[in-house]
Amino acid sequence: MESHLNIIAFNIPWPANYGGIIDVYYKMKALRQCGVKIILHCFEYERAHSAELEAISEKVYYYKRHTGLRTNITLLPYNVYSRKHPELIANLLKNDYPILFEGLHCCYYINDPRLKNRKKIYREANIEHDYYFHLAQAESHLIRKSFFRIEAWRFKLYQKVLKHADLIIAVSTTDADYLRHRFPDKPVEFMPCFHTNDQITVKPGSSDFILYHGKLSVIENTQAALYLIRNVFCKLNCHCIIAGMDPPASLLNAAAPYPNIRIEANPSEELMNKLIHDAQIHVLITFQATGLKLKLLNSLFAGRHTVVNRLMITGSGLEQLCHIADTPDEMIHICRELMHTDMVPELIEQRRNFLYPTYSNQYQGKLLYNFIYENK
Repeated sequence: MESHLNIIAFNIPWPANYGGIIDVYYKMKALRQCGVKIILHCFEYERAHSAELEAISEKVYYYKRHTGLRTNITLLPYNVYSRKHPELIANLLKNDYPILFEGLHCCYYINDPRLKNRKKIYREANIEHDYYFHLAQAESHLIRKSFFRIEAWRFKLYQKVLKHADLIIAVSTTDADYLRHRFPDKPVEFMPCFHTNDQITVKPGSSDFILYHGKLSVIENTQAALYLIRNVFCKLNCHCIIAGMDPPASLLNAAAPYPNIRIEANPSEELMNKLIHDAQIHVLITFQATGLKLKLLNSLFAGRHTVVNRLMITGSGLEQLCHIADTPDEMIHICRELMHTDMVPELIEQRRNFLYPTYSNQYQGKLLYNFIYENK
């Protein structure tokens, strides 16, 4: 018997080149390998329609987001209300297949009475009110700061809509514990994010540079990169590269005085892949414990040594594969040591044994398939 699934994505999931979009795209590929026929519903947001998505879906629907000031005058989160679209609910009602809601942003119709008898799965990517609260703390621009605070408040109120989900899939064990406490009568499962790696591709040996990478237009990543420049990288004698999409002027200005620090803006996929594989050390820090830690998985599957702060590994289950440092002095000390430490085959094999099969897309895809269709 054929298995079908509606997936509602907050953005067009190709190219798969940042955070939650990577999780969506590689989840789709893994489910397709399990024989699932996917009807993809995605909101257009600064991205073009994609033949790549048509190739792995039975049908792809695109919806315009309703953005602007008028959309913001609501008690619902702006990021939810702007993804309200009558064609979406009309298309969902054309079939009776399960519905996978990718993040709280996509949940406008999860409590619609017309979907009462449908199986509804919620894929959590962040505890959204915590995420927006931290964005507000990091933001200095008054209007954006106010928006993030209001959005955090609205998401905290809105979160109760998840009582209409039949299954909740959390991206970390910490988030899973929170959601179990908040929704004690709902099944909550932990499933790490899907990612670009089909196998361990770590290079043995060593190189001469340290890497931090991420979508640099996201204020959380900007804040982390600025912290590293000012407190860690400027005190090291080796090359340090910060790579990612759309770095703000503040980041370029902060790095400019230091000849050992380079900002690699908008690298091609090929260059980013080379940087990830060639770096001697990946330094990954965050200032909030919730949500996707995709950079961490990419570094462990494809990079050499990984230095993290404790918030980066909270709820990941990956502590034993990382070097943990919470202060600038600790980070500097560990980086100096690791710059002279080869990545040896024994360490690579240790990673392979730990990450497979649990953190592989194939394993997670089969697990998700069973979660959705086990009572079919």
